[in-house]
Amino acid sequence: MFAGLPELGISNGEDLKETLTNCTEPLKAIDQFQMENGILLPTLQSALPFLDLHGTPRLEFHQSVFDELREKLMERVVVIAEGKEEDRYRKLEELLEKSFPLVKMPSIQPVVMQVLKHLPKVPEKKLKMVMADKELYKYIVEKEAALFSSDLSILHNFFSPSPKTRRQGEVVLKLTQMIGKNVKLYDMVLQFLRTLFLRTRNVHYCTLRAELLMSLHDLDISEICSVDPCHKFTWCLDACIREKFVDGKRARELQGFLDGVKKGQEQVLGDLSMILCDPFACNTLVLSIMRNLQELLSQDALPRDSPDLMLLLRMLSLGQGAWDMIDSQVFKEPRLDLEVVTRFLPAMMSVVVDDHTFTVEQKLPSEEKSSLSYPTTLPESFNRYLQENRVACEMGLYYVLHIAKLRNKNALQRLLPALVETYNDMAFGDIFLHLLTGHLTLLSDEFGSEEFCSVVFDGFLLTSFSSKENVHRHTLRMLLHLHHKMSPSYMETLMKTLEPPKQCSEPLKELYNQLTEKMEAQKKSPPPTDETPSLDLGLHPVTVPTTASTPTTPL
Repeated sequence: MFAGLPELGISNGEDLKETLTNCTEPLKAIDQFQMENGILLPTLQSALPFLDLHGTPRLEFHQSVFDELREKLMERVVVIAEGKEEDRYRKLEELLEKSFPLVKMPSIQPVVMQVLKHLPKVPEKKLKMVMADKELYKYIVEKEAALFSSDLSILHNFFSPSPKTRRQGEVVLKLTQMIGKNVKLYDMVLQFLRTLFLRTRNVHYCTLRAELLMSLHDLDISEICSVDPCHKFTWCLDACIREKFVDGKRARELQGFLDGVKKGQEQVLGDLSMILCDPFACNTLVLSIMRNLQELLSQDALPRDSPDLMLLLRMLSLGQGAWDMIDSQVFKEPRLDLEVVTRFLPAMMSVVVDDHTFTVEQKLPSEEKSSLSYPTTLPESFNRYLQENRVACEMGLYYVLHIAKLRNKNALQRLLPALVETYNDMAFGDIFLHLLTGHLTLLSDEFGSEEFCSVVFDGFLLTSFSSKENVHRHTLRMLLHLHHKMSPSYMETLMKTLEPPKQCSEPLKELYNQLTEKMEAQKKSPPPTDETPSLDLGLHPVTVPTTASTPTTPL
């Protein structure tokens, strides 16, 4: 906390410790230390004992004086910066040199930031040191903690908070305050986020990039918003994220921004792709694609004939290609594989038709029924594109979530095994597993069937839990909520399989222990009664004509 004090010749806690360790008279040593390191004002020394008599701690007094002096100093920085003196920037640079060693001290940091904001040219090295502050990594830690939250619900998940609520987070506010109106600082922060995204592939840095811009927008910082070429695009997309849907009017606006990227300014595509790579943007795009497909089905129309669908796929593709674009520095929109539209999506539609045909068959009088059983395999092109194409895989995963929302056990049992092999193991990523585990709570009663459990666990989750600790954790998170629904014998076998290895993280051990304790407590008390949550699924029902070729189950 007090890093940097020795560099300025000021004693810190270590010096006091050393003084007390080596002295013979501790009280005299403390008096001497206070004399040397207190406020150096001779007229004050005689006043301090009066404060002692009034029971005012020395710390409280020094803190109030310190706060007052800091405010005066920050005001003085603004006066110097806005003055007419020719050497005003030299004065600020000198102040920066003196104060910079204390940049990590929360109490001094505002002074350093105030000076940085008012310097026309900020030393690159110093900016990098400011941005390397570990406090700023808290953002990523918070996002990842939210994905492993113990709360498992379809109504309250990672994507539930509104964009405006998310922008009230500590790190976003801190960055916004630090940047103020300084375009140079803003550019430096963006460059830092791009670098971190490249180095880690962590998509939460893309979220932070969008949130930061919109936080400055909320404060009407036109000095920055007017020069960021992504501002209007991000603002429009932010409204879509708030509604969890891209409507036709906004789709045309977004298309206008994409088509308006001028020759020679293609680098803007790198930033636009990063904004579209934000999981909140991606979630909105895929939910909109699902709804679009649902409407196409109701109209007996083909995916290739929908301009809105093609634009949504274009934006999804641009977002999914963000890392490659920034890494290669080749700023061209990735070409969408048209077979995703002409082969993959029709294959997905055929799965819906199969489901509908079976449902209709079950409702027929017994004499008209055929021996039709529910299909277990999937179209070859569906499986192939899940494995080979990033955009198709994202849509396939959201289709599985949609099926779970409808509590369609048959379709889920058919689809889950296909997720064992997906493009870049996307089905075992934290965002999808976070959503899937929440959605599966809707089918909690089905976990009483060992056949269903076998599909969920043996057929999917347990195929990779030993090599991917995150899958292990998500599996335990779900069991904490559903274990009482499962047969004791199956649960016993699962617990043996899921016992954490010796070399594993603390959160994994903790989850396993929690589950063990919960199961022990359950043996001693009756099982809880479940309340089915009311649902707002974000998908509006569409009336589908009941013909032999069109399913009644909405997509």
